[in-house]
Amino acid sequence: MKDRESAVFDTIPQTPNLRSGLADSLIAQIESGNLKPGQRLPTEQAIMEATGVSRTIVREALATLRAKGLITTRQGLGAFVSNDPTPRSFSIIPNDLESIDEVLRVLELRIGIEYEAAGLAALRRTPEDLAHMQARLDALDQAVGQGGYGAEEDFAFHRSILVATQNSYYGRLFDTFGTAMVPRQWAQLDKMTAAERKSHAARMRKEHHAIFAAIRDGNEPAARRALRNHLSKSTARFEELRDASLHK
Repeated sequence: MKDRESAVFDTIPQTPNLRSGLADSLIAQIESGNLKPGQRLPTEQAIMEATGVSRTIVREALATLRAKGLITTRQGLGAFVSNDPTPRSFSIIPNDLESIDEVLRVLELRIGIEYEAAGLAALRRTPEDLAHMQARLDALDQAVGQGGYGAEEDFAFHRSILVATQNSYYGRLFDTFGTAMVPRQWAQLDKMTAAERKSHAARMRKEHHAIFAAIRDGNEPAARRALRNHLSKSTARFEELRDASLHK
């Protein structure tokens, strides 16, 4: 029984992202039908022996699958593939962002969503929307000015743009991602010199204010350009960090 349970897994390569590697392997088994709806997953010990990873990695991978709605657990019985393993809702959880490549994929997704949202916001924003956006922008400026990263304030400002589309689905989609959409843990701001951080903060402030000004002025093309420019520069920075890490 143990051999049959173990056989459904390939050995996970010993990479820095063991948890995501195991989670991806499990997801592939579910999607391929090798692990069928309602089927019990192998025990933690069996997975450990088949993959060569630690118990902690196994438990973290299973937690990821539970968060995605792919498996359920039953007290004293173990983990089972969900009867409807297709995720009911899409989400990005912080544990998904285990590499700069994953961050780049999130930024690519954000550009697709927020580029359109910025244009709609420029066409549809109300005075209340603009006041809300200005308050969020001021809070972000204050947080960064006080030496913080401003991740929550950054998220709130970008979310206020989505709200200004007057399409509630934009805001609801952003809410499923949470601050994972602003992955500051990979930005390595703490490794910057004081001068570099000051320059980075000034650039971010300029880009955010350009987005707001275009939306405030009702300039749809400019709002789209400003938003794409902002996220594209963030993408370029993360690409540089990734390339630098590969050459260490």
